[in-house]
Amino acid sequence: MSDTAFDVALFGEAMLLLVADKPGPIENATGFHKRTAGAETNVAIGLSRLGLKVGWASRLGTDSMGRSLIASMKSEGIDCSHVICDASQRTGFQFKGRVTDGSDPPVEYHRKGSAASQMGPADVDEDWLRSARHLHATGVFPAISETSLQAAIKSMDVMRAAGRTISFDTNLRPTLWASTEVMRHWINYLAARADWVLPGIEEGLLLTGESTPEGIARFYRQRGAKLVVVKLGKDGAYYDDETAGTGHVDGFPVKEVIDTVGAGDGFAAGVVSALLEGRSVQDAVRRGAWIGARAVQVLGDTEGLPTREELRQGGF
Repeated sequence: MSDTAFDVALFGEAMLLLVADKPGPIENATGFHKRTAGAETNVAIGLSRLGLKVGWASRLGTDSMGRSLIASMKSEGIDCSHVICDASQRTGFQFKGRVTDGSDPPVEYHRKGSAASQMGPADVDEDWLRSARHLHATGVFPAISETSLQAAIKSMDVMRAAGRTISFDTNLRPTLWASTEVMRHWINYLAARADWVLPGIEEGLLLTGESTPEGIARFYRQRGAKLVVVKLGKDGAYYDDETAGTGHVDGFPVKEVIDTVGAGDGFAAGVVSALLEGRSVQDAVRRGAWIGARAVQVLGDTEGLPTREELRQGGF
């Protein structure tokens, strides 16, 4: 579209990530490596590395963690003009343990009351948001506070009214919700406002009560989604699209699983980028599966996200 300044806009919390330098309980670590973390920011970085114009809206403190995070995002080429840095608030952070057996690493969050959790509907700049041709949303940002939930709803409603496309990764964080029932209600409410819905298989089972990828996809298609892609881990992904029909994409072989965190965000970056480029649904899902496989083979949430040149070398 000629009237858009960005390809993709995102709202979400960035946290400073401190990764332990050795395996074992986090409390036994003697050193940590500093990284960025956040579902929306992981996707933003992935999209920007692939050459898309990305805008990110959030809140940070003016503490050292906030300064580090915004510097990292800007270094990735992401527009941070709608990131508010507030000296009266603090930036969230998290510790992540190191594992060597491919299991999910232990994670300890310190985000309650963070600057990003103070965001609300007033933080949604409608003109800025409509300057993007696509909105990517996840189930994390609406989970961190009641006001962030309302901001997430407003951002999706603005983009729907403007005729823009919306992708939504369910990305469940059960501990942030009051109950499983509340989480299920609001995640499905948000998913019904999206064009492209990207649940994981276990998430889909919990959210829909369906026992198969086909059933999960059908659940969201019946509620308005034009495309549903169900992530199946090492087994690839199943998709159900209003025009392309249904299909399955195999997973890519992985030599060694180092860190599973961020794989779903990499998958989303692959799918969204390809669809915005006009690629077929099958090609988009294959790209997502390839990036997800890269992501699990490195330590850190974004280290495995490819550049446009690496994407080309991979044949995508």
